Amino acid sequence: MSNVFKLKTKANVGVTTSVVYTVPAATTTTVIGITLANTSGSSINVGVGVSRVSADSVRLLKDAPIPQGSTLEFMQGNKIVLEATDIITVVSDTASSLDASITILELT
Repeated sequence: MSNVFKLKTKANVGVTTSVVYTVPAATTTTVIGITLANTSGSSINVGVGVSRVSADSVRLLKDAPIPQGSTLEFMQGNKIVLEATDIITVVSDTASSLDASITILELT
């Protein structure tokens, strides 16, 4: 079994929900942290979700405000375990206003 730490990123996220990470086949992933950065000139509201083929899709964060020029470190000290084909998504209420970084550990 192989364990690999990775960083997944998505720049310029806007009002259309964007996929940041999809768990590969035959892999289990632990999400260690999510950092969201406001790159716009005003305050934004953001969301993070997990989409699943084999179970309910859920929101991990909904309409969380991030002031201009600030970041939100989401999941401090918490972990989420994802299964193969699970997807992490992000969205902002403002076009091209959000950069997302996700730190993960893949187990294959």
